[in-house]
Amino acid sequence: MDNNQIKTLIEGLNEDLSYEYAAVITYTYNAATISGLSRPILKDFFEAEAQDELKHARFLSEKISALGGNPLVNPATVKQARGVREMLENAIADESATIERYVKRINQAETTGQYGLKLELEDMLAEESNHKEEMERLLEDPRLS
Repeated sequence: MDNNQIKTLIEGLNEDLSYEYAAVITYTYNAATISGLSRPILKDFFEAEAQDELKHARFLSEKISALGGNPLVNPATVKQARGVREMLENAIADESATIERYVKRINQAETTGQYGLKLELEDMLAEESNHKEEMERLLEDPRLS
């Protein structure tokens, strides 16, 4: 196993971790600040999303450590949206970026022989894809226009 490839993988996983931290904060913020008729549904939705992202952050932290790295503790930039449409649009953009990062990370995991990591990342990729699709469907609500 090439040490430079593992180092690059750890750096990428730390990048992913920073975005998972940001997602936890963002979804927690969204759940707390959502108002209007959407609140009863989207509050629970955002809280559930925050828990999923926290699960991803825990996994990434453990894997970074197992690979000999040091998990970072700083989140990526957190967006504070005001309205429901902006919250959903930001979340869709963030999920899309996460999907792209995980595709890259899956390839890196395979290249370095980290097949367990590859499978876990594929599961996380599927979850992120499902989150994105669900939010796209929520955004179709004509009351959000």
